[in-house]
Amino acid sequence: MFDDLPPDLVRLDALRVWHALWLERIDRKIAHVRQRQAEEEHGRRTRPLPPDWIVELHRGTGEPLNVHDGACGMTGRRQRTISRDEARRLLTTGEVQACPFCHPDTQLHIIDLAARTDRPCGTPNARTVPPPTGRPAMTT
Repeated sequence: MFDDLPPDLVRLDALRVWHALWLERIDRKIAHVRQRQAEEEHGRRTRPLPPDWIVELHRGTGEPLNVHDGACGMTGRRQRTISRDEARRLLTTGEVQACPFCHPDTQLHIIDLAARTDRPCGTPNARTVPPPTGRPAMTT
């Protein structure tokens, strides 16, 4: 039936040992891949949920700057998790701004912040920035 195999016992034994070694390597690799998949699945199941609300902190002073949704990708590196009530308090008292990208004020159903959130996160209030001086206006 399988005529491509050698006729003598010594070479057949050598082939059997060689194939047994390959099967052992394959079995070790299968066990390794199964272990890695089990660890990844465990990591996915036990990973903590992202926070609902985040306050971005000033780099130098640590003061709150902006409120973000927990899934917002525009948060800075310095941040802390806050509760829904604290996010609403920070936004309604005017202590911090709402992120213009994830709009936490809209998600928190705060509708009167439109005048304060028309600038990007972390930029100074337009009323406090002095107008440019010293350069004449360009005319076309």
